[in-house]
Amino acid sequence: MKLTSKPQIKLEVNLTLDEDECLALDAIIGYGADKFLDVFYTHLGKSYLQPHEKGVRSLFTGLKETLPEALNKIENARKAVN
Repeated sequence: MKLTSKPQIKLEVNLTLDEDECLALDAIIGYGADKFLDVFYTHLGKSYLQPHEKGVRSLFTGLKETLPEALNKIENARKAVN
């Protein structure tokens, strides 16, 4: 038997957004990570965000998978009440 260990440090952050903030974030990610990064790099430079590009892409992917569903639930609840 071979046993190996790999120490890990994990950070988890829970973020609470209101509907307006979710809509704003959804609009931003609607452009896609490539377009967002292209415009950011063109107008603000690469030195600040480029070291975090992998995280930006992961964030866009995760939000694109979850935000529309959350916003749809809000809209469906609003329709049900009306």
